[in-house]
Amino acid sequence: MKGRRRRGWLQATRRRGLPGGARPAEMYGVCGCCGALRPRYKRLVDNIFPEDPEDGLVKTNMEKLTFYALSAPEKLDRIGAYLSERLIRDVGRHRYGYVCIAMEALDQLLMACHCQSINLFVESFLKMVAKLLESEKPNLQILGTNSFVKFANIEEDTPSYHRSYDFFVSRFSEMCHSSHDDMEIKTKIRMSGIKGLQGVVRKTVNDELQANIWDPQHMDKIVPSLLFNLQHVEEAESRSPSPLQAPEKEKENPAELAERCLRELLGRAAFGNIKNAIKPVLIHLDNHSLWEPKVFAIRCFKIIMYSIQPQHSHLVIQQLLSHLDANSRSAATVRAGIVEVLSEAAVIAATGSVGPTVLEMFNTLLRQLRLSIDYALTGSYDVAMSLGTKIIKEHEERMFQEAVIKTIGSFASTLPTYQRSEVILFIMSKVPLPSLHHPMETGKTGENRNRLTQIMLLKSLLQVSTGFQCNNMMSALPSNFLDRLLSTALMEDAEIRLFVLEILISFIDRHGNRHKFSTISTLSDISVLKLKVDKCSRQDTVFMKKHSQQLYRHIYLSCKEETNIQKHYEALYGLLALISIELANEEVVVDLIRLVLAVQDVAQVNEENLPVYNRCALYALGAAYLNLISQLTTVPAFCQHIHEVIETRKKEAPYMLPEDVFVERPRLSQNLDGVVIEFLFRQSKISEVLGGSGYNSDRLCLPYIPQLTDEDRLSKRKSIGETISLQVEVESRNSPEKEERVPAEEITYETLKKAIVDSVAVEEQERERRRQVVEKFQKAPFEEIAAHCGARASLLQSKLNQIFEITIRPPPSPSGTITAAYGQPQNHSIPVYEMKFPDLCVY
Repeated sequence: MKGRRRRGWLQATRRRGLPGGARPAEMYGVCGCCGALRPRYKRLVDNIFPEDPEDGLVKTNMEKLTFYALSAPEKLDRIGAYLSERLIRDVGRHRYGYVCIAMEALDQLLMACHCQSINLFVESFLKMVAKLLESEKPNLQILGTNSFVKFANIEEDTPSYHRSYDFFVSRFSEMCHSSHDDMEIKTKIRMSGIKGLQGVVRKTVNDELQANIWDPQHMDKIVPSLLFNLQHVEEAESRSPSPLQAPEKEKENPAELAERCLRELLGRAAFGNIKNAIKPVLIHLDNHSLWEPKVFAIRCFKIIMYSIQPQHSHLVIQQLLSHLDANSRSAATVRAGIVEVLSEAAVIAATGSVGPTVLEMFNTLLRQLRLSIDYALTGSYDVAMSLGTKIIKEHEERMFQEAVIKTIGSFASTLPTYQRSEVILFIMSKVPLPSLHHPMETGKTGENRNRLTQIMLLKSLLQVSTGFQCNNMMSALPSNFLDRLLSTALMEDAEIRLFVLEILISFIDRHGNRHKFSTISTLSDISVLKLKVDKCSRQDTVFMKKHSQQLYRHIYLSCKEETNIQKHYEALYGLLALISIELANEEVVVDLIRLVLAVQDVAQVNEENLPVYNRCALYALGAAYLNLISQLTTVPAFCQHIHEVIETRKKEAPYMLPEDVFVERPRLSQNLDGVVIEFLFRQSKISEVLGGSGYNSDRLCLPYIPQLTDEDRLSKRKSIGETISLQVEVESRNSPEKEERVPAEEITYETLKKAIVDSVAVEEQERERRRQVVEKFQKAPFEEIAAHCGARASLLQSKLNQIFEITIRPPPSPSGTITAAYGQPQNHSIPVYEMKFPDLCVY
């Protein structure tokens, strides 16, 4: 009987997992120390550790442990806790072999188990990884990082609501800045830190329930750590940052690994996270003074622009613009570096989507340009103060200004035509002009600031207009833009006038013929130039009908400037030639010939007292253009006349040809007053030969007279009165209906006698003048008649307005006058029903 009970007890204990000869702990109280009585998961964990750690993990026992974890997932958290306990004990006892075995077992369990209970196991796993990362042993840090990277690549089936990675971000960032004495160990630690950050990003970036890795507290650690390693790239490496050129085989190089991690981070950034990712880059470049060499800064932003989604490019541009404004009082070299980076980033962004930041970018750049001009003039970053705490170097400010202009041009070249037109109008609206709507600063400093601002903005406009292609000139040069641009062509400053001419050439040249007229010459055969000539379109014809007289007038006045140099005449020749090729019809050709012949008269009569070089240059300019236009019109008699005059000049007056004038050492004549008619292009002869070929000979016979307009008032002459008087004098000299002004002289007996004798001649001159007036109104073009009559009508109206202001006064007020808001007396008229009329007015 006792034997039967004994066998039953043995079977029951075996079913409970106890050894055959053991008693329950309740009976003996000492079985807790016995290994055979420990829970099964502990025994399975203990069995994976060999007696000698060098033998490695016991694979058969590891398979049993894995099978047990898969069969009883509720035990997985206990397995993790027990493994964590053993690992912490082994680390404390410096038994690093068993530490490696424990981490290997954890990795295999993680890879195999994807149940709902894995979250509790992960907590134990992360605790063990953190323990390894806290160790001072490089090998343990690398071991913990590798395990974390494997864990990061696992896609979990269940979300985690309470897991935190703050410690890992901080620790991995610290490892990225390792300064170990051993170069090889330092490289391994840094690479482990980069891999760890990459793992954190992969684990958290796409899971909304995880910790937000895009918070500034995390980005301020991750991004600088990557940039720190990216900064230490070898000088011999010159690999393009384009992702298409990524290496196929990973190299053991922290810089390349950091670059790939940064690309992955930025590629995963959503719209609302771009700002938090870019701001640490800007701060890092500021703290380490990396804007001045600007090579690394440009490389960083190329990586950024190629990595982010194209529709997010404008956010990066906005961040750079804001940073440029924030550093508006930094050194010019720093600002220049930011602008260079902005230039590179904007060109890349333009291939995607720039969005609404186009005008914002140009507005910021133009504002920085004006600030730089103020800094250079005042010598201080605080315009309100006369002395600055920082020494401003003028050449550095000029370098910054050139960088801004280059950035404006490079970015504008990537924009579509409609946006480019808006940018052109926007820049032109910022140019200060002496008009009622654009007041100019007074004083010497104000004049310098106005001049420098005009030059810089016109330089920017020239950069934007270079390569501008627009089939419709009405769209390329609208009236409001053309009026403002041509008003600057009348300024005294020769540099400003040259910029205006070059801008006009850039707009008109649509077939790339500009460089073919860079030098002025009288070629016997222009076919060697291989000009691209198209028929004038209907839109171009409309444009010339509307604006041709305005263009001719400014060309004519520009030719008469005393401060012109060779570049001005080359630009004038290029402008005339391009108008003849791009915008010319028969009427335009006739007007251009009249214009050039009028320029020849300016050099011949010399009422402007031009220097000898300017007169010779005008003769040479006329010869070069008439030689070109005669071959373009292909009228044999016209070509023959031009050729004869040029050959005559070559033999007897080479100083009237461009080959002798527009050279480094011009060969000029000291006496140009006795120029014979054989050296000149005759208007009568040209009108005769062209009239026989279908051109308007009556129009050709008329001398060119510039329109009388108010545009000179916009120019910065010595005074407005001088400018208007100059126009009136030009009109008086060229208009046949005006009597020639005779300087005042003393009235004597001889004077009276001469007046009586010459009365008959005066009457004949009066009749001749009347005949010319009638002939002018019969044959002159409508534009000239309308301009002349409009000018006289406006003059008459202004005089009438003055008379009315003087004569018309309001009725007197019985209370006298009262003082207005600004201290000026103001008359008040009393109502009619309150007026007291005399008795004679009462009926």
